[in-house]
Amino acid sequence: MIERFSPSGTILSMHIDTITTITSPDLAWQQEALCAQTGADFFFPEPGSSVREAKRICGMCPIRSACLEYALNNDERFGVWGGLSEKERLELRRTPR
Repeated sequence: MIERFSPSGTILSMHIDTITTITSPDLAWQQEALCAQTGADFFFPEPGSSVREAKRICGMCPIRSACLEYALNNDERFGVWGGLSEKERLELRRTPR
C-alpha cells in the first residue's frame, strides 16, 4: 500500500540506508583482516573443535587489536576474534580493568 503513494524507489532506499546506519559501524578494518582472506570455517569451528589454526592466523594479522576491540564492544559470543576464543573473551570481560 505505501509503495503506491511514495516516489519510485524511495522505500527501498530508505530501507537500505536504515540497515547500513544500524548495522555498519566503521568496519573498514575488516577488509584488511587475514580472516577475510581465509574463510570463516577456522574462526567459527564446531563445538569442541580446535581453534589453534584460527589463533595462528590471528597472530599474524596486522589488525588483531581492532578485531578484539570490536568483539568486546559488541559482545561477540561466538568464534575467534582478535586471537581469543569465546571463553577467553568472557574471562577478559570478567577481569576488572
